[in-house]
Amino acid sequence: MSEAAQQPRTASIARKTNETDIKLTFGVDGSGQADIVTDVPFLNHMLDLFAKHGQFDLKVEAEGDVHIDDHHTVEDIGICLGQALLEALGDKRGIKRYASVFVPMDEALAQVVIDISGRPHFEYRAEYPSAQVGSFSTEMVHEFLWKLALEARITLHVIVHYGQNTHHMIEAVFKALGRALDEATSLDPRVKGVPSTKGVL
Repeated sequence: MSEAAQQPRTASIARKTNETDIKLTFGVDGSGQADIVTDVPFLNHMLDLFAKHGQFDLKVEAEGDVHIDDHHTVEDIGICLGQALLEALGDKRGIKRYASVFVPMDEALAQVVIDISGRPHFEYRAEYPSAQVGSFSTEMVHEFLWKLALEARITLHVIVHYGQNTHHMIEAVFKALGRALDEATSLDPRVKGVPSTKGVL
């Protein structure tokens, strides 16, 4: 077993502001166990899917000013998850680095492409039939993913190729995100050191 494989790739982040109070623990090499408690029910469902399909262990306790709207809570959870991912991966020795995953959800098809590059960049191509899923604004998907990519310092491309049901389309995105991140963070015994000609990621 490599040195990288012997190190537990986990991190805990706490973030408290005048708008939110968040505690998050993330384990890269988990078993899909999720314990999600936030004031945003639809995000709870999406994070549960993300953890299950990525085989991550994820615990989130979050309270926020949802009497205003969901924005601050969703944004800050994205920030915390990105920070936890960055910390958990450490120097990124031995990882595969790249992944491209398609996931269907009934009539919807989403694609997530990841480069754990050390360079934060986000591209998003999605047009949803509805601006809301229940009380959840579809704008928040962009906000969450952008802050995740920024804080984790990853390149993240998300494309929803088609779909008719907004819930299905967003669900496909979060499942694809979990599976792509699982693949990109996986340890490859053939990789010696960091998978970059620069020598760092």
